[in-house]
Amino acid sequence: MTDALLSPAQLSRLKWRTRRGLLENDLFIEKFFELHANTLTERQAEGMMTLMDLSDNDLLDLLLQRKQPTGDCASEPAASVLQSLIHARR
Repeated sequence: MTDALLSPAQLSRLKWRTRRGLLENDLFIEKFFELHANTLTERQAEGMMTLMDLSDNDLLDLLLQRKQPTGDCASEPAASVLQSLIHARR
């Protein structure tokens, strides 16, 4: 996990992996990519993947700040991406 920028191929794979079943989650994620796609690092991609391992409802609870991140989602990369996702929607 590094601070190297994602290659176009890595970014494409990340975008594909972040597709969700709930429209509400997709809206947060789309806005995040609009703002940050050109500056995403491998570390941030790892954090995003950690969040994508959650169920749609658990992810939405974090995005709406109904719950606090725990476990792997509380790690620095995941928590940083979560904050960026939350702020991107505002």
